[in-house]
Amino acid sequence: MKIDWAALGSVFGVSLVITVALVGLFTLGIVGLSKQESASATGGSAPLARTGAYACFALCAAAVAYGIYLIVA
Repeated sequence: MKIDWAALGSVFGVSLVITVALVGLFTLGIVGLSKQESASATGGSAPLARTGAYACFALCAAAVAYGIYLIVA
């Protein structure tokens, strides 16, 4: 059995980068929703924060769906 260490390393690197990016994107969505909550608590309105949060969550869902598509196809 021969292991292609370069391919294994590249898969590890890409997986690590994508995982960190998805976690960061999801965190931005949560921060956007918390900003929207704090703005509404003080009497203000923050539709941009809510829209940005929903966009972050939609991008996360799209990335997960694409990953599932790659595995299934």
